Formats: sequence, C-alpha cells, structure tokens
Amino acid sequence: MTSDAPIRFIREELPFVLSHRLHFVLGPDETLDRSIDGYVEEALNRTLDYWREWVRYLSIPLEWQEAVIRSAITLKLCQYEDSGAIIAAMTTSIPEAAGTARNWDYRYCWLRDAGFVVRALNRLGATRSMEDFLHYIFNIVTHEGGLQPLYGIGFEATLTEEEVPSLAGYRGMGPVRRGNLAWVQKQHDVYGSVVLASTQLFFDQRLVDPGDAETYRRLEPLGERAYALYDVPDAGLWEFRGRAEVHTYTAAMCWAACDRLARIGDRLGLKEKEKYWRERADTIRAKTLAQAWRGDKGWFSASFESDYLDASLLLLADIGLIAADDPRYVATVEAIGKQLRKGCGLFRYVAPDDFGSPETSFTICMFWYIDALSVIGRKDEARELFERVLEHRNHLGLLSEDMGFEDGESWGNFPQAYSHVGLIMAAMHLSRDWKEAL
Repeated sequence: MTSDAPIRFIREELPFVLSHRLHFVLGPDETLDRSIDGYVEEALNRTLDYWREWVRYLSIPLEWQEAVIRSAITLKLCQYEDSGAIIAAMTTSIPEAAGTARNWDYRYCWLRDAGFVVRALNRLGATRSMEDFLHYIFNIVTHEGGLQPLYGIGFEATLTEEEVPSLAGYRGMGPVRRGNLAWVQKQHDVYGSVVLASTQLFFDQRLVDPGDAETYRRLEPLGERAYALYDVPDAGLWEFRGRAEVHTYTAAMCWAACDRLARIGDRLGLKEKEKYWRERADTIRAKTLAQAWRGDKGWFSASFESDYLDASLLLLADIGLIAADDPRYVATVEAIGKQLRKGCGLFRYVAPDDFGSPETSFTICMFWYIDALSVIGRKDEARELFERVLEHRNHLGLLSEDMGFEDGESWGNFPQAYSHVGLIMAAMHLSRDWKEAL
C-alpha cells in the first residue's frame, strides 16, 4: 500500500482525526512516478470514463434505468476476463441468516445460472461479455464425462470444501468455508442450463464464432445425458445434501435440453435430428407434467415424490415447458404466493432440509415471482412488488443472495450475480415501452 496518510497510524491501527483528504493505493510493490494524489485522480477518471463508455452501448428499459445499469455493471464485475467465467458472488461464508450454519463459498461459476445469465446479457446488448461467457461454458462442454454443478474461474473441477478455523467469519458467525462440496453432487438440471445458454450461438448473427453442425454435435451428448437422467433422483437446484428426489425443475430443464436441440436441428436444416430430439422432449414433458401435478392440492409439486411447493416451479412457463395461461401453472403461482411469500420476500421452500427451515427471503426467487405475476396477468401487482424490492438494495444499489423478511437486511454472499440478473430481467419485462414516452 502507498498512502499520504501517516504510515505508523495505519501499521499500528491507531485511530486518528481525518482533517483533510487522504489517498490510498493498493497494488504491486512499485514506486509511483508521480504524486499519489495526481495518480489517484487520473486512475479514478480513467475508471469513470471506462464505465461510462461501456454503459453507453447497453440496451436498457425505459423505467428503472439506474437500477438496471448498476446491476449490469455488477454482473460484468463478476466476470473473470481471462476465461469468461461469471462467478455467483465475490465473497465466501456470509451466512444466509444470523447464526445459521448455511455459510458457503460462492466464488465459483455455477452452470445452473448459465441460461439466465446469457439471456440477461443478450437483453442488455452486452455481446462481448456474453460471448466470453459462452466460450467459457463451451470449453467445459468439451471435457469428457458428465457435467458437475460448478467450476472454478480457470476451469478447475476439484473444489474441495474445508473450514478455516483461524477466521471468525462475518460478524463472528463462522464457520468460514473455502471450496464448495456441491461440486461432487449430482444435479441433472445443468445439462439443460448449458444447452439453453449455448442455443444463443445458433440464433445470434452478431457473434464472431457462431454455432455450426460441429458445435451441435458437441452439444448432443448433453441431450443424451438429460434424457437418461431426467427421472433419476438428484440433489436439485437447491443442492440438498441429505436427500435426493426427482425434482420437477430438474426434469423441466432436461426437457429444455432436448427441446432446444430440436430447435437447433431445425435451424441447421437437420430434419432427422430435429425429429429425434423432439420425440425425446415430448416424452419428458408428458411424464413431468403428469408426475409433478397434484390434482388434490391443485398445484405442481417440487418433486415427483412430494407434494410441497418450491420457488423453482415459477420457472416452468419461463423455459416453455407449460404455457403461462395454463390453469395449472396459474394455480401453482397463486399457491406459491400464499405459502411462500411473506411481505416483499419469498422463501425458496419452507419444508425443512439438512439445516432446518430457511429463515430469509431468497432474492432471485422474488424476481421469479414478480415475472410470474406479470405473465399470468397481474402486472400492476408485479410492478408494485418490484418497486418494494428495489427499496431494499443497499446505498450502492447492490443486492445479496438473501434478505430479512422483517427489515430487508442483506444476508448471504454479496453482491450476488444471480440476484442482479433477476432484477435486470424483471425490469425488462415490466417496463413501459419507449413508444409510450417518446
């Protein structure tokens, strides 16, 4: 560190009165070739110029522009430029609620988020960031064997989880964890997520390296895995550590893998391939809708074996498994609102898991609920809820993974890329059209 503050005060951690502006530079151990105040001023101006220029080329909605721009910048800052990976969050071990053992390391790239992240970047017009992320994903696809739920920013596959006893943790709420055991879990939804993300390669003419028949050939093994595993129990997107079920969301994402491969086959003029994957998609869809529907309850269940709800069911219409105006989907959204919503927050589920029952609102789930309200015709309510959630951003416009139901306090790792993806997409869906103002 280089500074014009008294070094002794800093080294010995002595409090002192701040009587004038001070400058601090953290970086390589190199001597500055100019005054520190001049260097800091130039660095600050160059940083501001960079981000202003980047923002100028974004496609943003008419409303909530400040919130969308802040979220877009945050999403880009979660991207590692060397590989294109986008991490879930920049922190580890900030608990999901006060005193809970739900402390995880989020400094990795989850494939589950891939399709939704690509869609958000596409809607923003952040084509370069989107391409870099797609290249990261496709580099993983080329590896032999099945996919695991998450990888390191440099394609690391082994992410051994361990506790760091020498660190007290956020507000002393340990344990602090390094690594994430979820890398060994079976989460079959990842095959759909990767195919969903990769579909962009075949339909976007802006891309430097668009998808072709060879790219398609590399994706097909993912579809085969999805078809083989859609009704095989897994840990699910909530990464349960103590139980495995056939999760409805997992089956839906496996359907999405086969459905998108059929669409890509049609795009490439491969009629036999289109037919092949369409038949598999239809098989998965029929079984999923039949096995997950609970006629006695009047909703889709979180898994084929259970009758409880979870927030991932809100995405069934978004990925196209079922129409938004299907009475079964509408009823499921309404049931989720009654059972999982609390104020302007939403539980991801309320059934106890390995660590008890969740205590806080899962931020991305509230955005899923807002989107679902919008598509089933309750747009005014969705807009009002969206405004209320925005009020719980911190003073920098940032969101964490979770928030308290009563006070909106931020919990969980921060800033959470997926939460900001949810904000971007909800704003895009809800905003009035530019024609209404111009």
